[in-house]
Amino acid sequence: MPRPRSLTHPQIAAAALRVLDRDGLDALTMRAVANELDMGTMSVYRYVTDRAQLEALLVDHVLSAVDTDVADTETAGTHTNAGAGTDWITHIETLVNRVRATVGAHTAVIPLLLTHRHTSRHSMRWGDAVLGVLASAGFDARQRVVAFRALLAYVFGALQVEYYGPLPGPGTAALAALDPDQFPHLAHTAQEARDMGVDEEFGGGLRLLLSGLAADARAAQAD
Repeated sequence: MPRPRSLTHPQIAAAALRVLDRDGLDALTMRAVANELDMGTMSVYRYVTDRAQLEALLVDHVLSAVDTDVADTETAGTHTNAGAGTDWITHIETLVNRVRATVGAHTAVIPLLLTHRHTSRHSMRWGDAVLGVLASAGFDARQRVVAFRALLAYVFGALQVEYYGPLPGPGTAALAALDPDQFPHLAHTAQEARDMGVDEEFGGGLRLLLSGLAADARAAQAD
């Protein structure tokens, strides 16, 4: 008879997340996860093929905490014109902010998100929810492609910018200290950025994007 499985993928992913949260991405190895599970490295290989699969399990485990149910989503379906009304914008903001909050609790996973989004069932579940809101708001298929890709680029790009170069970080301080005679706009803007919160930065950018998508969808339908 085959040897019974004594370890599950969720258990391995949870152990990997503990390693990631405690020691960072560079410390994420099969050996480290095995040590976290108090077992030999080769024993883990019975369940996980390689580092790539380990990362994919980890990403899916983190994103499994994202709630993709949006209250009163049906309301967005009452809009007959693409981009009409504000319900769909509220729903998209909700879905986006849930991802940001979930990932923000495990920031070391950020570099892995785009690499493994197409293999993560929970990433695809979130994407399907976003596309469902856009469809019910009246965006046609091609408009949904553009809107979804723009949202994806913004969300994951903003997370990476916040992770690698946060406004309160040394990069902003260095730019703020530039010679204003040589870089007048960059220096002044960086000085203002030092007092801006990350929520204001992220929320403001998201509103700009959603307003632009709504305006573009309306213009396309009017043609």
